[in-house]
Amino acid sequence: MLKQISSVFSFLTIIPTSNANLETIAKYMYLFPIVGIAIGLLIGSVGFGLSLFLDPLIVSLLVVASIAVVTGIHHTDGLADFADGLMTKGSKEKKLKAMKDVATGSAGIVSVVLYIVGAIIALSLSSGFELFKIILLSEILAKFSMVLMASLGNSATVGSNSPFVHMMKDKRKLAIAAVITLIPFAIIGEPSGFLVLASGIAITMFLVGISTRHFGGITGDVLGATNEIVRLASLLIFVSL
Repeated sequence: MLKQISSVFSFLTIIPTSNANLETIAKYMYLFPIVGIAIGLLIGSVGFGLSLFLDPLIVSLLVVASIAVVTGIHHTDGLADFADGLMTKGSKEKKLKAMKDVATGSAGIVSVVLYIVGAIIALSLSSGFELFKIILLSEILAKFSMVLMASLGNSATVGSNSPFVHMMKDKRKLAIAAVITLIPFAIIGEPSGFLVLASGIAITMFLVGISTRHFGGITGDVLGATNEIVRLASLLIFVSL
């Protein structure tokens, strides 16, 4: 099991492993929230420590940079591709082609800029343990959102997303991922945490519908974009409550 978990960690972070393969990672996708816990604890601790002696804006900038370093910006790239595909006019095939284009379009650039600015602003409005909490819970929910999307959606094309969608049709795996996600929210989430959790689920379902309408289903880029969108939305809702 440790080898399988290490494969999942390697897929979602920059941690290298010699035994990662797509089928194994897809099979254990329901463990994504555990990786979210690990990332959240690490980055949340960094944010908590820095907030004790640095200006909130500087702390938030360093936290966003830390997230980018730890995750390797894999899903941010998916956000850019998702935006490019969504804003492309024409058929589903044309939109899918735009997502696969290696060159990032204007929609993709704008979406990434807005995402980074939004995250920095949101994080700058919190400090201390509260900052630790929102980083941790937002990261867990972001990872659960990908599990939920794979369970609810269908593949737009045969590709890297297909094994994940196929494996997550087992509702027992979704239930395990949900329990892993719920435990931290029950311990430190407070009422606001459950509102954020409900919002994250609603946003994920909305993105499934949008992706099905525009692309005929979900893709790897859509899964990555969902991770980023749900993380940012969670941070913004937390600091707004």
